[in-house]
Amino acid sequence: MKFTNAVVAYTRFSILDPRFSILNLQSSILNLQSSMTRPVVAYADPHLVVVDKPAGLTTMRHRHEAAEFGRRAQRFLPTTLADLLPGMLGALAAKKHRKHKKEKAAFPGRSRAWAVHRLDKDTSGLVVFARTKEAEGKLGREFRAHTIERCYLAIVRGQAQAGRIESQFVEDRGDKRRGSSVEPGVGMRAVTNVRVVERLGDYTLVECRLETGRTHQVRIHLGETGTPICGEHVYDRPPHGKPLPDASGASRLMLHAASLGFHHPATGKWVQWRSRLPRDMEELLRQLRKGRPKRQRGS
Repeated sequence: MKFTNAVVAYTRFSILDPRFSILNLQSSILNLQSSMTRPVVAYADPHLVVVDKPAGLTTMRHRHEAAEFGRRAQRFLPTTLADLLPGMLGALAAKKHRKHKKEKAAFPGRSRAWAVHRLDKDTSGLVVFARTKEAEGKLGREFRAHTIERCYLAIVRGQAQAGRIESQFVEDRGDKRRGSSVEPGVGMRAVTNVRVVERLGDYTLVECRLETGRTHQVRIHLGETGTPICGEHVYDRPPHGKPLPDASGASRLMLHAASLGFHHPATGKWVQWRSRLPRDMEELLRQLRKGRPKRQRGS
């Protein structure tokens, strides 16, 4: 693994194409307050929808689950964001139609959407769905080309260091967990740029910008550098080692997808959204700033 003291600087900016202003979004939509109880549609147009997902909600079902249970049996499985989204989009379209009937023809009636990527169940923040197969294809190519702007905020244990983390990911690092290979040339390249946002005694608030988008990339890289995320129970230990202590009292993984940007599949223009920290992460930060991490029940 390479870890160099070089922080990559980048600029965030946001563009909303006026042709896709069907929902009459205000500029404040780019600074969302994540809800811990329900997902929020951050933006929608005929081609895509961006959703601010709360922690505890699965983005979509894995293919093997869908194949194993079938459509009829899936109704007995836990609800996913993909399950909720058609109803959310339908409600938005109906509300907009009632308010501006003349815009009915401009807003497509279809409510189906396809997830282009996913967030872990316990990770909150921004995720994009495609509303057409063409948009799905173009966004998918952007993700595969690593041209998507994805930035996460995480509260970690220990004194995190700013820098660029690069390693090769394998499915099993030796203890049945995903992780970085110790053999050169083996695995898939993963790169995370870390910036220290705030030091909080024995904890650190960090910003992680992805150059690649591997499964559990932020969690793995932060854990392997000795600063696992608060609330992390998988990548919080070295191979065959014991979990690192976590006295933060975090009730879930303190990881939030705070920024998402890409080239719009219809216009080619760069679009970007930001999401504020959810309430549970804000509360933990408040406790850590006071030097009093909130203890979990029974601890």
